[in-house]
Amino acid sequence: MSGENQKEETIDMLHGPLAGKILRFTIPIMLSGILQLLFNATDIIVVGRYVGSNALAAVGSTGSLINLLVNLLVGLSVGAAVATAFYFGAGKPDQVKETIHTSIALSLLGGVLFAVFGLAVSPVLLRWMDTPEKILDQADLYLRIYFLGVPAMAAYNFGSAILRSLGDTKHPLYYLSAAGVINVFLDLLLVIVFHLDVAGVAIATVTAQMVSAFLTLRHLTRINPSLSLEWRKIRIAKSKLLRILRVGLPAGIQSTIFSFSNVMIQSSINSFGELAVAGSSASSNIEGFVYNAMNSFYQSAQTFTSQNVGGKKYERINRVFLNCAIMVTVTGLVLGLGVYHFGPSLLKIYLPDNEAAIAQGMKRMSVIATTYFLCGLMDVISGELRGMGESVLPMVVSLVGSCLLRIVWIATVFAAFRSLTVLYLSYPVSWILTAAVHLFCFFKVKKRLIRSGEREELASALKKG
Repeated sequence: MSGENQKEETIDMLHGPLAGKILRFTIPIMLSGILQLLFNATDIIVVGRYVGSNALAAVGSTGSLINLLVNLLVGLSVGAAVATAFYFGAGKPDQVKETIHTSIALSLLGGVLFAVFGLAVSPVLLRWMDTPEKILDQADLYLRIYFLGVPAMAAYNFGSAILRSLGDTKHPLYYLSAAGVINVFLDLLLVIVFHLDVAGVAIATVTAQMVSAFLTLRHLTRINPSLSLEWRKIRIAKSKLLRILRVGLPAGIQSTIFSFSNVMIQSSINSFGELAVAGSSASSNIEGFVYNAMNSFYQSAQTFTSQNVGGKKYERINRVFLNCAIMVTVTGLVLGLGVYHFGPSLLKIYLPDNEAAIAQGMKRMSVIATTYFLCGLMDVISGELRGMGESVLPMVVSLVGSCLLRIVWIATVFAAFRSLTVLYLSYPVSWILTAAVHLFCFFKVKKRLIRSGEREELASALKKG
């Protein structure tokens, strides 16, 4: 691919108006997230319709545990994206290339390690979560097959994060679409024709992950030669690894701790029985479409901010924040309220002829879907902080404001007023508090960053003088 073509595929984040460029960058990410959820929803819908509600509950109940075990890898890909965007914005192609090779090496090594770890501990954790006995074996089988695909999942996440940090959001969408079509086809083939049930949807998911990883890595080898991936050069450079870990490790730890609090909430949901698990699983899957649409603005805020920090365009940081904050709030309100309004009809897609489980799903939607925009706003502010190179601070704030609060909520408020509605209220309460503290930190970090930049400019001017 020529340098000219590469330039046409990317977005100039350092100059000109921002709103249109943020939307151009965000929409392919949003479509990628929605498509990925559509393909994942196929797993739930197929087993719900052709196997039964217990199989649906088995697949759905593994979500929080999967996130717990793989979110550290996903967080590290955030570090790779921020580092790549910073060097790209600073106009340092050699540093970008070295960061790409280090990132891919880290993804493959980490993916293998996490696959082995997940296979070893998943049965124990499923029992620890009080997974109902009726669905325990199926949940364990799904997890064991799923973890075989973690290396491919890690490679895709790192590769697509790198492409987006360079301003290319279209190719990750294309490759995810191709993999998703394969996933849907295999879901139907393996479950309906070969009757592999839960194992069938797991095999389909792993195969799709491998396809998306292959296409993404192949594309990285074909971009501008000054930036492209070369297989023989894949190795870990210590300086780049440290930069990736400085942002990515706190982000991964934060995501993992978030997932831990969600595992505790899932354990509490499990205690209400199979119908509650099935209803919550279906509702959570639907709400995931809203979250992924909002999360695309988090990625935009992070990438636009990081490139502008690398290019020392500090005056654009506030504009990036305001644009992303307004867009994510509108998106969250429109989609969240829409999902709640059409909730019964949407839940029937997952739970045909199961009114009791649908009622359980609506309990969750009435609290979470209607307030989900708060989560989106919280994430955008966190993305701004990470884009400015600050990752430990949002991790600590999220740990205390969201995770610890949810755990305390379960032990106190939920214990005193034991109901699913009270349990679900822990989400919006934690989003409000965490977003407020993140906002305070944003202004403090931005002020410090500008002062640091002014000192660097003064020192450079004195040196030249």
